[in-house]
Amino acid sequence: MLNRLVLRATLGVLLAFAMAPGQAADVAAGKTKAEVCIGCHGENGLSQIENIPSLAGQLDQFVQWQLVFFRAGARKNDQMQPIVEQLTNDDIRNLGAYFASLEPFKGGKDDNPELSEKGKQAAAGRRCASCHTDTYVGTKAVARIAGQREDYLVKALHDYKSGLRSGGAQAAMADVAYPLSDEEITALAHYLAHL
Repeated sequence: MLNRLVLRATLGVLLAFAMAPGQAADVAAGKTKAEVCIGCHGENGLSQIENIPSLAGQLDQFVQWQLVFFRAGARKNDQMQPIVEQLTNDDIRNLGAYFASLEPFKGGKDDNPELSEKGKQAAAGRRCASCHTDTYVGTKAVARIAGQREDYLVKALHDYKSGLRSGGAQAAMADVAYPLSDEEITALAHYLAHL
């Protein structure tokens, strides 16, 4: 019953977005609204905190969808809930545009190329590029995972595998993550983080 209510609320919000008149996002307003995000997601969207994703260069639509999922309760996070409850649809649109406008992290020096090669094989075997694109920068509402924090990628894959994470592509990601071994998750996260 609760899942149906969450689904209805989410669909209602998505319908509101779809029916809204073509309104351009305001990156400057998004930057102002993002000041509250800095504490966790870092200055210029580059997280310095373990298990907290960087948002710099994340795709506009992906950010918007995730904020809608949090606001509707389809995704749950004790730190995010009080913040997203106060966001308007315009705020969400502006935040998506702002984070998409930032320069993403460009990987880093790979200190374990052998592990990256195993991760590259895992990515190919799980067809990660079929959704996240060949360069893993995502597309539309599919996340940019290239250059994302390694610890966060490990956490996200474990959350999808265990069913803890929902919202968005939960079904597709659960199918991909469930058969991954801990070693494959570690290798895949290392590979993607260093792209």
